[in-house]
Amino acid sequence: MPRQFGVPEEVIRTVVSRQMTASAYGPYMSPIHDKHVIGVNNVYQIGDWIDVIFFGDCSWYLFHRPYIAKWPKLKVTCCNRFASRTESQSEGVKYLPKDTTKSFGISSNPSTVSWNSNSGAAAISLAAHLGVKRIILLGFDMSLDGHKVSHWHGPHNPQKNAKPTKPPFARHLKGFPAIASDAAARGIEILNACPESAITVFPKINLKDIL
Repeated sequence: MPRQFGVPEEVIRTVVSRQMTASAYGPYMSPIHDKHVIGVNNVYQIGDWIDVIFFGDCSWYLFHRPYIAKWPKLKVTCCNRFASRTESQSEGVKYLPKDTTKSFGISSNPSTVSWNSNSGAAAISLAAHLGVKRIILLGFDMSLDGHKVSHWHGPHNPQKNAKPTKPPFARHLKGFPAIASDAAARGIEILNACPESAITVFPKINLKDIL
C-alpha cells in the first residue's frame, strides 16, 4: 500500500524494521486525508486523520489497548470482549457483534457485522451501514509479500514469540464472493486498489487514476 502513494523505499524499510513509526507514511497519503477512511487494526498509527478504527481480533486489542484508549475519533469492534456494555462505555468503543445468521457477505442488520473470517472484510459491513455507495479497498493483498510476511504491521503482538502459522488467506478470501453479491444488490460499488491482490471479485483500479 505505501508504494501506491509514492512512499520512498528507504522510508518503507525504516518503518518495517521499526526504526520509524507508521506515521512516516502519513504525509504521502495526503490525497486521502479529506476522504472518509476506516483504518483496520494498526492503520490508526498512520495518522489521526483516519476517521474510524475497526478491529475484530481481541488479541490485537489487548496489545494496543493503551494507544487505542487515546484515539480521539470513532472506535468500532466486533470483539466479544466488548459485549459488556460497561466495558464498551469505559473504553469508548462501539460494539457491533458478529452477525450469527450471516457469517459471509454484508450484514443487513445495522447493529451487527458479517465477520467473513477477517477484520478487513468485516469493516465492509460497517462502511455499508454508514451509508457509503463506493468503497475503495487499500492494502487487501491477501498474500505474502516479497519477504514472506503476511501483514504489513507484523504479528498482532510482536513481543510474543509465537510459532510460525499457516498463512490465513485461504480462509480470509472465502467471504468476498458473498460480499460482492450483497454489494451489487445494495447498489454499493467496491473497487480494489491493490494491484497484487488475490481478491478477484471486484474491479481492480489504479489508485492514482481514481484519486
